[in-house]
Amino acid sequence: MRVVMFGYQTWGHRTLQALLDSEHDVVMVVTHPRSEHAYEKIWSDSVADLAEEHGVPVMIRNRPDDEELFDALKAADPDIIVANNWRTWIPPRIFGLPRHGTLNVHDSLLPKYAGFSPLIWALINDEKEVGVTAHMMNDELDAGDIVLQRAVPVGDTDTATDLFHKTVDLIAPVTVGALDRIAAGDTGFTPQDRSQASFFHKRSAEDVRIDWTWPAADLARLVRAQSAPYPAAFTYHRGKRLEVLAAVVSQARYGGTPGRVFYREGEGVVIVAGADARTGRNHGLALTRVRTEDGVEMPAAEYFTSMGGYLTSRP
Repeated sequence: MRVVMFGYQTWGHRTLQALLDSEHDVVMVVTHPRSEHAYEKIWSDSVADLAEEHGVPVMIRNRPDDEELFDALKAADPDIIVANNWRTWIPPRIFGLPRHGTLNVHDSLLPKYAGFSPLIWALINDEKEVGVTAHMMNDELDAGDIVLQRAVPVGDTDTATDLFHKTVDLIAPVTVGALDRIAAGDTGFTPQDRSQASFFHKRSAEDVRIDWTWPAADLARLVRAQSAPYPAAFTYHRGKRLEVLAAVVSQARYGGTPGRVFYREGEGVVIVAGADARTGRNHGLALTRVRTEDGVEMPAAEYFTSMGGYLTSRP
């Protein structure tokens, strides 16, 4: 089939590479301009550069809503559009233009985790699986019929970075497998159960701030979800920002006020956590590695030279 690809960052780059390696003919690529947004500078392999290396025409747009782009798409005469990590709304006259419509590739197990940063949100929420879904695009965000879906398990110590590498390797087989179904004339796709749908927004600094009223297990997952190269989860100690790079749930239970710097346990320093920590039934969060406001990284046991005092959400 003749394919136009809409995509951005490493997800779009992997999708384009899969298409270039397939029997299909990539006739045009549409991608976003480079961004200074913290999350969009991560996994930022260039779709434009890859397309140009293979002689594929490229158009760069923030939004695909102008007449010049629409005319170029009509001239390209695609059988299908394939989109992955396109960051803005694609209007119906665009996604409905090709003979077979538009196939969107999304890095979650739809209908759950539509929208943005699905791997991070899924890890924070203690999901046992993540994956990649190829579905037909319609008027609703990430809501069309599922053509192909593949899952991978979330390990007990997996970080968001680990899950990225697990799922990015699914892009090629899911994309090409879905296209093969469509090219063969298969239309028996699976409607999404909209009662199970969930939608998540882009992450920002507010989403990375540690709230010590969360249970320790939730905070441990937040730290894993904000693994490098993502911005690290952070708190404040004596008015200065402190990033938490590694942490585990404490072995013992600790009571008191959330945020209290309490006790050395093994190689970690336990912080009291949980809204009901006063009951003494909660585990704490044992910090094992931190980074100071001036960028110095060290074991938490070296940073906290004495116990006492509090970690806070704000200075």
